[in-house]
Amino acid sequence: MATVEMVMPKMGESIMEATVLTWLKKEGDTIEEDESVLEVATDKVDTEVPALEAGVLKQILVQEGDVVAVGKPIAIIETEGGASADSDNTGEKSEKQQSPAPATATAETSLSSSAGNNGHDIAARSESGRFYSPLVRNIAKEENIAMDELEGISGTGKDGRVTKKDILSYLDNRGSAPVQAPSQPSSAQAAPSPQPAAQPAPQGVPVSISGDDEIIEMDRMRKMIAGRMVDSKRISPHVTSFVEADMTSVVQWRNKHKNTFKEQENGNLTFTPIFIEAVVKAIKDYPMINVQVDGDRIIKKKHINIGMAVALPSGNLIVPVIKDADQLNIRGLANKVNDLARRARDGKLKAEELEGGTFTISNVGSFGNVMGTPIIMQPQVGILALGAIVKKPAVLETPQGDVIAIRHKMFLSHSYDHRVVDGSLGGMVVRRVADYLEKWDVKKDL
Repeated sequence: MATVEMVMPKMGESIMEATVLTWLKKEGDTIEEDESVLEVATDKVDTEVPALEAGVLKQILVQEGDVVAVGKPIAIIETEGGASADSDNTGEKSEKQQSPAPATATAETSLSSSAGNNGHDIAARSESGRFYSPLVRNIAKEENIAMDELEGISGTGKDGRVTKKDILSYLDNRGSAPVQAPSQPSSAQAAPSPQPAAQPAPQGVPVSISGDDEIIEMDRMRKMIAGRMVDSKRISPHVTSFVEADMTSVVQWRNKHKNTFKEQENGNLTFTPIFIEAVVKAIKDYPMINVQVDGDRIIKKKHINIGMAVALPSGNLIVPVIKDADQLNIRGLANKVNDLARRARDGKLKAEELEGGTFTISNVGSFGNVMGTPIIMQPQVGILALGAIVKKPAVLETPQGDVIAIRHKMFLSHSYDHRVVDGSLGGMVVRRVADYLEKWDVKKDL
């Protein structure tokens, strides 16, 4: 018999660690290849981790609630025959699973090698019970931060844990700002780097609680959403432009094809894929809206990856991403939208399906709202809200003169990052999206 180490797999380019939620198998259980062994949570999604080898779960190395870095061992699987995981010939599957994200490996290796002997040794868990990741401990050692000083840094991670962003932000302000007391538990994770140095979080107004009030603890996802929304408003000066579009042609086209689509694809033809196609065309016309900010640099993205906000049954929000949306026709977009929305509500999205977005849309009209001012998904610079489509009297110009007719109208609101997107560009983008919707070809094939 041979043994193979099961490691925490890579679950996305920006994910460096995951929290063990539940072990689905116990020691001594037989497991099949690709069978789910445990559930883990990242700052993006909850997911199941499958076994890459069939065998017997010999030993569980981490417990529920533990935070484990990508590439670290989490269990030992006993397999039939072959070399053990400690030998040089572990097999292609084990090698693939054990390889952490390149960026993670590079960051941790460089920090470890550059830390001098004069640095302080930081324990993984302090006397107060606060957990510090290997990366944070390496940074603290390199910068000669003692445990007492580290304990005073406000943490935005799970249970008040100090993240890489927290300690780097603290170092940017070190010596010019007082050390803050450890924060209360929160699972909001760091927004994608790089970012400006974080400013001290504003203190909330004290809340008066009476005996008749109900206290509801935020769940982990709500804490993450709250943290990211606050970060986005702090990072990006938001400006919003509004346009009203005549959606009559779009409504007529959808009514014409929705029954056929349902028969052929066993799914609903919603307005969302139509919106996405119009947005993609506008981005091609104005590619400087498809950018991200890296310090003083503007990164112009080659791929057009559209995020779409999906409301979950819990009331929380999640934003799966349609990669290379410009490569899909309207039928392909419709199928992709339906698939992502269904799996988002069922909690079956993969981590990589929630990252890499370059522009986002939010269909606030699905809740009956006529318009909204959405918050930008960092590190993107624009997000488009689409309101409810309502019938309105409108003035139409005809060869015989102006007439009043009933038309389907919708408000579009475009929030954009005023650091790199001025009012002219932000306004032209949303106007161009409206133009594509108004000029929708009712004779267009499905």
